[in-house]
Amino acid sequence: IAFPAFFGEKIQTVVSRLYPDVNAKIEVGPNKGKNGDYQCSCSFLINKELSKMGQKTNPKEIANNLSQHFGDVSCLEKIEVTGPGFLNFYLKPNFVSSQIQDVLVNGVRAPPCNKRLKVFVDFSSPNIAKEMHVGHLRSTIIGDTVSRLLEFVGHDVHRVNHLGDWGTQFGMLIAHLQDQFPNYTTESPPIENLQAFYKESKTRFDQDPDFKARAYKCVVSLQGGDEDIIKGWKLICGISLAEFNKIYERLDIRLDPVGESFYQKKMEELVPELEKAGHLQFSEGCKLIFVEGQDVPMMVVKSDGGFTYDTSDLAAIKYRMVTSEADWGVYVVDSGQGLHFDLLFAAARKIGLVKPEQKLDHVGFGVVLGEDRKKFKTRSGDTVKLKDLLDEGLQRAKKKKVPTATLR
Repeated sequence: IAFPAFFGEKIQTVVSRLYPDVNAKIEVGPNKGKNGDYQCSCSFLINKELSKMGQKTNPKEIANNLSQHFGDVSCLEKIEVTGPGFLNFYLKPNFVSSQIQDVLVNGVRAPPCNKRLKVFVDFSSPNIAKEMHVGHLRSTIIGDTVSRLLEFVGHDVHRVNHLGDWGTQFGMLIAHLQDQFPNYTTESPPIENLQAFYKESKTRFDQDPDFKARAYKCVVSLQGGDEDIIKGWKLICGISLAEFNKIYERLDIRLDPVGESFYQKKMEELVPELEKAGHLQFSEGCKLIFVEGQDVPMMVVKSDGGFTYDTSDLAAIKYRMVTSEADWGVYVVDSGQGLHFDLLFAAARKIGLVKPEQKLDHVGFGVVLGEDRKKFKTRSGDTVKLKDLLDEGLQRAKKKKVPTATLR
C-alpha cells in the first residue's frame, strides 16, 4: 500500500464532504518525529481558505473534525491531533510486522498494474565507429533502471538503442576502407582499432580535397543502396556493435539496436505526408514546422534537400507511437537536449503523430564534464573511454574489498 497516497485520498474525500467550498492541496508524508508513522498538515491550508471566506475557526478544530470523520481503516491503529493542528497516523504494529514478514518470505513484489502499457525507452545511443566514453554511462544506467522498474510493474518495455549509424562520416570511413583494404568485399579486414581508423579517415577528410570528394560520393552511393558500399557500411557497424555489446554485457544491460539508418525510408515517406497535410512552411529553401510557444522551428528538410536529426526524431516518433501503437515514449538523454525535446514533443502532437492519451517524456540528467569544465564531445578530441573507466573501477573495488574473515 502506498500509504501517503492512500491516506491523502481518504482525507480529500472527508474534506470534500465537510468543506465543499475549500480547494486545498492534500499532502501526507512520513512523520520523522515520534508522533505516528505519517503526518498531514492540511488543516492549516483549509483554515486559510475558510478565513478568506469569512469563517472563523482554527487548524486544531479542523484537524479534530477531519479525524472524527475519517472512518475505520483496518491497518490504522489511531489518528491523533498534535500541536496547533497536525494529523498523525499510527499504523497497527501487527500490520507492520505482517508486511515485513511477507517481504522476507516472498520478496518485494510489484504494485498492481492497472493497465499494461507498451513503452519505448530510448537510451544509451552511442555513435558507430566511436568508442563509448564516460558521457554514455549515465544515459545507459538511468535508461536501464527506468526499463527495469517499468518491467517490474508489468509493462511491455522496448529498450531502444538509437545508434548513430548513418551520415557523412560513413562516406569518409568507407572511402578510407577502400584505400586501406581494397579487398574488403571478399576478405574481412583486420581492423583492430576502429577509433584510430576513424581518426585517420577524419584527418584525410579534413586535409585532402580529393578524398573529401570521394567520401561524399560514397555517401551518395550508400544512400542509393550500392551493394559494395552497403557491405562496407555493415562491416563497420558490425565491428562497432561487437565492441558496444562487450560493454553492455559487463553492465548486464539489454538493448535492441535500432539506428538512424532504420528511419531513412521512413523519413522519405514522412516529408511528403507533412507537405500534403499543410504542416510544413518554407523559408530560404528549408522546410520547417513552427510550433506555438516555441522560439525556434523544427527543420525537417535543409536547403540542400537533406534531412536533419529533427526529421529522424519525428520519423522515430511516428514509428513508435503510430505504427507500433505505443502508449508511452521515454527518452533518457542529458538535460542539454531539454529544449529540443520540448520542441519535438510539441511538434509531434501538432502534426498528429501523438494522441492526447499517449505520453512522451524526457528523462534528463547532468552531463559529464572534462577537466576544462566543458561537455565531452563525441567527435572531437580524446575522451575517457568507458571501458577504461570500468576497468579502473573494478581494480579500485578489488583493492577496497574486505576479506570475508573480517566480517565474521
